[in-house]
Amino acid sequence: MNSVKIALLTTIIALTLACGYSSKPAPATAGTIPTITQLSPDNATAGGAAFMLTVNGTNFGTKAVVNWNGTAQSATSYVSGNQLTLEIPASLITNAGTVQVTVTNPAIAGTGPYGGGGTLAETSGVMDFTVN
Repeated sequence: MNSVKIALLTTIIALTLACGYSSKPAPATAGTIPTITQLSPDNATAGGAAFMLTVNGTNFGTKAVVNWNGTAQSATSYVSGNQLTLEIPASLITNAGTVQVTVTNPAIAGTGPYGGGGTLAETSGVMDFTVN
């Protein structure tokens, strides 16, 4: 009877491992890289009023975020795969200088077996915005 229990337990363990329960998730793949082709406006006056920034480009995801000097702006609005808008508060243009603007398509969590198959976050190249 003991040998039957051992054989049964060994079979259950073998089937559990064969079903993939010890598998690791597939690594995330590269995401879609956005590009910026134009900022409108492309400059503002230091100490000026808040304004609406329009970012034109390609490959913007529906959850894409505009980064202002490396800081993600959560109020980014998706218009289309080619356009995003963002209200820039006056507090971000108090001093003259050059601001680096980028767009990030966030990572997408995997939905495949064991959580695999997601994509990595991807960020565009820099486009300069001038505060005069």
